[in-house]
Amino acid sequence: MAAHDLVIRNGTVVDGTGAPRREADVAVDGGRIVAVGDVEGRGRRELEADGLLVTPGWVDVHTHYDGQATWDPQLTPSSWHGVTTVVMGNCGVGFAPVAPDRHEWLVALMEGVEDIPGTALHEGITWEWESFPEYLDALGRTPKAIDLAAQVPHAALRGYVMGDRGAEHAELPTPDEIDRMGRLAAEAIEAGALGFTTSRTIAHRSVDGRPTPSLTATADELLGIARAVGATGKGVFQAVADLVDVDVEFALLRAMAEVSGRPLSITTLQRAEQSPDAYRRLLELIAAAAADGLEVRGQVASRPVGLVLSLEGRLHPLVASPTYQAMAERPLSERVAELRRPEVRERVLGELADPATDIVGRLGPTFAFGDEPRYDPRPADRLDLAAAYDALLADEGRGVLYVPIMNFTDGDLAAVREMLVHPRTVPGLGDAGAHCTMICDASFPTHLLQYWGRDVAEDQRLGVEWVVARQAAATAALVGLGDRGTLQVGKRADVNLIDLDALTLHNPEMRYDLPAGGKRLVQRVDGYRATIVAGEVVRADGEDTGALPGQLVRGARPA
Repeated sequence: MAAHDLVIRNGTVVDGTGAPRREADVAVDGGRIVAVGDVEGRGRRELEADGLLVTPGWVDVHTHYDGQATWDPQLTPSSWHGVTTVVMGNCGVGFAPVAPDRHEWLVALMEGVEDIPGTALHEGITWEWESFPEYLDALGRTPKAIDLAAQVPHAALRGYVMGDRGAEHAELPTPDEIDRMGRLAAEAIEAGALGFTTSRTIAHRSVDGRPTPSLTATADELLGIARAVGATGKGVFQAVADLVDVDVEFALLRAMAEVSGRPLSITTLQRAEQSPDAYRRLLELIAAAAADGLEVRGQVASRPVGLVLSLEGRLHPLVASPTYQAMAERPLSERVAELRRPEVRERVLGELADPATDIVGRLGPTFAFGDEPRYDPRPADRLDLAAAYDALLADEGRGVLYVPIMNFTDGDLAAVREMLVHPRTVPGLGDAGAHCTMICDASFPTHLLQYWGRDVAEDQRLGVEWVVARQAAATAALVGLGDRGTLQVGKRADVNLIDLDALTLHNPEMRYDLPAGGKRLVQRVDGYRATIVAGEVVRADGEDTGALPGQLVRGARPA
């Protein structure tokens, strides 16, 4: 008679605590880990993990599956990359609460801020809810392969309470409206939202060009909501801000943590429009807040945040050419054949010679991905416009260009590493589910292990144990999910079996698999031999098994 539901045999266990790796078995019963060590009893199912890393499943705290979660049970591409829990509702955008006449507005805001095709959102979202608790109920009824958690977004809350005025960031809510926003945020937290999120960056705009509604929210508004959330004794805050005047802006965000007594995380990047070391001042302020007893952390990326440009994408170096525009709607194969003609190449490059139309010159250093993407490109490999033209035509027109925008000011990943190893940061910012046509960063968790745990020069390597702890235990702790993130007895049995030597990211590719034929960039990966959620194998050797053990995570979970 079998002693356990599942036993993983002979693996190299990296348990997420930071402890050294060790050879061990892992036994699972009822979706929980019941033993790590020499397991004698047999399992109803056994997985051989000799030569493989056995790690906790990754917890990705910064995704935008708010719409996709209602139609995609696999939550791809996160489930391809060893992620077993995703947290959405970041950056102040999402789809609840929502009045029946505000659907169009929220879709337009999400499309503009996160580059998710509005047609796909309109087609895929069923709008079975109005309140945030009703939204959670709808999510709870949706089958899913991996676990999903939600946060209540500031923009949706503002639109629900203030109506048309809520869409305008310069409009001030009345004291009664602030009180209602606070009560609704608290209601969402009590119903199971993990936190409240807001955005204060000019880069976030609706499709009509209007800035995100929370851009200039006053202290009265933000602190009123923060106090109401704090009164629940639950929940976290997530914020993204331009931080042009970092001390002033941080003081307001810090005040949210002070008045609420709740944890806060802030997007932390090396921004091209700021001085190269401006991120260090933000890290200093975060550390000072922690020294004063506040739970404040930075969310950081595992590589540069960059644009992925291709002929199938919305933006690439040829879009400003009238000659290209005349063929832009033709099938890819026809465009490639035309663009390969020498006279067409000469004409297009001539039309793009003006600095005003040279996208390569305007965006910054541009590189070509080869057989595998390289996110630490060498300055010597920078492309000019003519080289970028030719690179786009590679692989029958599926050539991929990469333009690192943030975290690459100095032409290397030194700033990335500095932010990653800071004691008050956690990995995040992959934006899985968003930026469908120009950014492809859902693979951040894989890159963190592949690059910083294996491929980078040895003197820069962070160590597999450290990487696993940061991408599982630390991220889980950030949002209060103490029941996962480590391979310890009693913890949720979310597990990855990884062939570290084979772990390889493929180039981003465009797929047309969103509702209404919408397109999105995705990135496949080799090396994950199995991904297990609550003791069930949901992915095996790169294929979905059809198992759907994932759940809606309602609220923080104690260890």
